[in-house]
Amino acid sequence: MASTEQLHISNLFSLKGHVCLVTGGGTGIGLMATQALAANGAKVYITGRRKEVLENTAKTHGPQDSDNSLQGEIIPIGPCDVTKKEDLESLTKEIESKEKYLSLVVAAAGVSGPKGFPDTGDAQQMKENLWKEEVDEWNSTYKTNVTSVFFSVVTFLPLLQRAPEKLSSSVIVISSMSGMMRHSQSHFSYNASKAATVHLTRMMSKEFAKTGIRVNSIAPGYFPSEMTMKESDETNKVEMPDEKVKDKGHEVPAGRSGTDEEMAMGVIFLARCGYINGEIVKLDGGVLNEVGS
Repeated sequence: MASTEQLHISNLFSLKGHVCLVTGGGTGIGLMATQALAANGAKVYITGRRKEVLENTAKTHGPQDSDNSLQGEIIPIGPCDVTKKEDLESLTKEIESKEKYLSLVVAAAGVSGPKGFPDTGDAQQMKENLWKEEVDEWNSTYKTNVTSVFFSVVTFLPLLQRAPEKLSSSVIVISSMSGMMRHSQSHFSYNASKAATVHLTRMMSKEFAKTGIRVNSIAPGYFPSEMTMKESDETNKVEMPDEKVKDKGHEVPAGRSGTDEEMAMGVIFLARCGYINGEIVKLDGGVLNEVGS
């Protein structure tokens, strides 16, 4: 039984001793997760396709207060294209040469895919609007958002199982609210891929439970990222003005985008609470209450 002091937030959510990997950790939601983990004591490896982005993130966002014993570190590793098994195998070997274990993998790499507009009641016009999408674009979207998530998790299972039991090793998959609604948002391929990512999370949570590894997912709503805003600044960050979420074809009850702090809370909760497995945490400002499937 816990004493009152043991339930202090610094004890509940400290990540001291955790060794983490974040794919797509240089920008967007992956960067938010990286900052949250490092700020609370974790050693965080970040990987992605662009080495210069990873190095800039580590330099710009690595914890700066050397007197704070709770702070961890951000370490760029790779580069790694998560759609290529040979890259993942190389990354796994490199981490194994440096670390005895991983306690958390955050699968945050993703792409938006092509857009097709169904906003017409004329079937011929709808066909013409949607037929412009390419099969290769659909396949590429699925490959990054689903297939690579599977292999990015599977390759690190042995390292995750080696983590001390007290760290409650786990995986956090970044899916999307878009995979849980009927609205296409003119992103049929993206939304379909994220629906698959949601179900993949549930399957992995069931099948991997026998290894002692938990698998959960965060389904974000509108958060500022390089993918959503098509750009980043010199710190690999970007703003999302409130008006950007007010013309989406559905209500956003929060009336704004999510914040770095709110994403951080979701990541740290799933990383630390060993009694949660197989959950899809909807971090969406209430959108799915309005348009969920």
